[in-house]
Amino acid sequence: MILTKIISAIGNNNSIYPLLVRDCGIEVPSKIYLTHKQNKDDPEIDKLATRERFLDEYATSAVWLGGIPLIDKIVNILIKKQGFNPKVNLKLFKEEKGIQGINENIKRFTKIANKNSKSKQAIENALNDLKKVAGNKNVYEKMLAAKFIAATAIPIAFIGFILPKMIFASSANKIAKLKAQKEKQNQNQYTNFEGLNNDTFARMSLKKQNKISFGNNFISNIANFSTLEKMETIDGGYALGRILTARKGADGNRNEAIDISFKMAGMMYLNYVAPKQIEKILNKASLKAFNLDVKLDPLILEDKEFLKQIKEGKLELPKSANPKEMLDYIDNNPKSLFVKYANKFEKITMLNEEVRDPRAYINMKKLAEFRNDIEAFAKKALGTPSGTKMVDKFAKRAKFVKSINILANVGLSSFLLAYCLPKAQFAFRKLVTGSDLEPGILNAESNTTKK
Repeated sequence: MILTKIISAIGNNNSIYPLLVRDCGIEVPSKIYLTHKQNKDDPEIDKLATRERFLDEYATSAVWLGGIPLIDKIVNILIKKQGFNPKVNLKLFKEEKGIQGINENIKRFTKIANKNSKSKQAIENALNDLKKVAGNKNVYEKMLAAKFIAATAIPIAFIGFILPKMIFASSANKIAKLKAQKEKQNQNQYTNFEGLNNDTFARMSLKKQNKISFGNNFISNIANFSTLEKMETIDGGYALGRILTARKGADGNRNEAIDISFKMAGMMYLNYVAPKQIEKILNKASLKAFNLDVKLDPLILEDKEFLKQIKEGKLELPKSANPKEMLDYIDNNPKSLFVKYANKFEKITMLNEEVRDPRAYINMKKLAEFRNDIEAFAKKALGTPSGTKMVDKFAKRAKFVKSINILANVGLSSFLLAYCLPKAQFAFRKLVTGSDLEPGILNAESNTTKK
């Protein structure tokens, strides 16, 4: 069960867990090892370069993965002090008649509260949150917009400017200490080290400056960005900043900007787009090769109650993927297995076990896909030659294949990110600049020579 939970978490490409595994578990250690391997011929440079890479990569990852949730919590506290509840989704201002919206939800959930004495107080509190926001839309919009800016601008500023300066200052201090130790030995050793400091360490520092990486309708969209979407924004903003601040050569060339553009575009694609595409390809391949529909999460495929309901023909789902029918089913059957799964996998948000949260916006397309995937699996399982007798074995096979697909996805995307992208970047650099060396360092040297 624990293993299934882990696989389930890293298989959710709409969450930060796959990024956490790829970034901290695979990509960063690989970069640190490659830095050590590249500089192992000189113990002193090796020690400093590997230390810089370790501090840079893990500090960046800590801010990238932990900074957004922390800032969100702090700003949420400030918003609550102003009398608003940040759980209210601004997308509800777009009324979808008969489905959802602030007025629509107030109307629907007022009726639900009157019929549900156990959850009446909780529902009324949530409706008061909606009414407060409805009467102060502009103020609330500005608060959530400020929250988005804080959660993205602060990490970009820290990772792009503060962190490298801290690392460079620390390295400079250690270089000075090493230099002082050499001076105590003999003048020849000192002279050699000074040359090393002025050339190699300068190159190393310049290289580090280029290598730090991480990672009204418009306001409504950005204000309710998920953590993953904010991470995408941070990476995009950081990439743009690095391109704009890239060093020009003495001849005016923009080779470093071109090199960074290629690297950051590849990183964005492999982190946020490729895993979802790989998932779809693997799911289709499994259906064709094994006649298995593996779109469902391993936790669902392992649930004995789910399999029991399929075998007994008691699995209840909304009659169709029609938005109104799905919401009516959820509100009338809050304790059903479908609602339990929809809440667990963040297709809906429940206020408690009795009622869904009227402040939350529901992506109807994703909810419909989720409902259809469950229905398709149930039909496929019962459609096996032995019918109900084979449901457990069918689900077990599907869970195994799905788990393999998830692990293969993480492994492949990590390999592409940690190994193939750098190789592709070097080949692209050679094609564009005619050199294997860092274009930023070459530009810095050409400017120094010109002066």
